Amino acid sequence: MSKFKLKVSSRLLKKKVRKQSYLSQKHCRFCADKEQEQFLDYKNANLLKSFLTERGKILPSRVSGNCFFHQRQLANQIKIARSMALLPYCSINR
Repeated sequence: MSKFKLKVSSRLLKKKVRKQSYLSQKHCRFCADKEQEQFLDYKNANLLKSFLTERGKILPSRVSGNCFFHQRQLANQIKIARSMALLPYCSINR
């Protein structure tokens, strides 16, 4: 039995390296700083504003780098702050 070695192209190797480096860069801000105690609270509007676009949309976790658990908490707190009129639903500029 002869074993065949598959030739891996340099393009695929570069793609794999890029993908691995891309995934390892993002870390959840809230999981990393356990001692800092950043609580996700609807009253902390300055923190919540940093997770909104200029149009008022919530940034996705792939952009913000949050984990699933904290992204869901963040979205809920933003929605509560919007209903309490602490954050805008949309931008005013038209």
